[in-house]
Amino acid sequence: MTYYHSRTLDLPFPLAVDRTIAALKARGFGVLTRIDVQSTLKEKIGADFRPYVILGACNPKMAFEALKAEDKIGTMLPCNVIVQETGAKVEVAAVDPVASMQAIQNSALAKIATQVGDELRAAIEAI
Repeated sequence: MTYYHSRTLDLPFPLAVDRTIAALKARGFGVLTRIDVQSTLKEKIGADFRPYVILGACNPKMAFEALKAEDKIGTMLPCNVIVQETGAKVEVAAVDPVASMQAIQNSALAKIATQVGDELRAAIEAI
């Protein structure tokens, strides 16, 4: 089992980020955090790195259900989605919540994780 779902796009990086955010919103996710890894690494350690953004995506209804099912699940929220330049292309990848929550023995949470994963996958496919 892989721990992410991804898609390669033939788009300029900024447009890929914008379309990823729009696709997430269309599936009920808000973007709570946006980390520009390229500029952060340059600022903090002087390292050059390719364009790479981490988006912290959250579907409030599903997050609420997950928190009711497992009170420590907040340690794994929000769901991360990355957009990165890979040569002439851009890759978008989202965490697979089922894979990341495999160690938690809670059937109610497993059902929610499957739903979240399906929605994240649908968002990426819609870009």
